[in-house]
Amino acid sequence: MADTTRITVTLPTEQVAELKRLTDNVSGYVAEAVARQIRHQLLGEELRRYEEEHGAFTDEELAAAQARIFGTAEHEESASAA
Repeated sequence: MADTTRITVTLPTEQVAELKRLTDNVSGYVAEAVARQIRHQLLGEELRRYEEEHGAFTDEELAAAQARIFGTAEHEESASAA
């Protein structure tokens, strides 16, 4: 089990009510949301560093990345043809 630290977080009452409706493990839910946000920020930083070194992504690169991430039919067809 990972080490944990107890903290106090203040949230709007409506959010707390919705959290309690969605899960019986509010701490786990919040920890997962925080981890997701940290990954999002780290990825954004890495993408900025990459673009600083290699230049902006082309429209084609962005379309290919989106297809890979979201599994568009166009990408699936080109992948199966390869």
